Amino acid sequence: MSTFVLHTPAPAAWSAPFKVLRDRWIRRSLYRRTLNELSALSDRELDDIGLNRSSLESVVYHATYEAR
Repeated sequence: MSTFVLHTPAPAAWSAPFKVLRDRWIRRSLYRRTLNELSALSDRELDDIGLNRSSLESVVYHATYEAR
């Protein structure tokens, strides 16, 4: 008895939406992780790096989604 396995690449029409979803998931994960890490810093530590609590979300959003 012989067995063979056939591997064919997924058509681009099927793989593109999954790539978009994966990329969004990765960016969202990076956003949450970065925001959590910066939120854990004290006010003094944030001041040392030039940030304050009220601007954390916008700074992290810009760094994650708008910077390339």
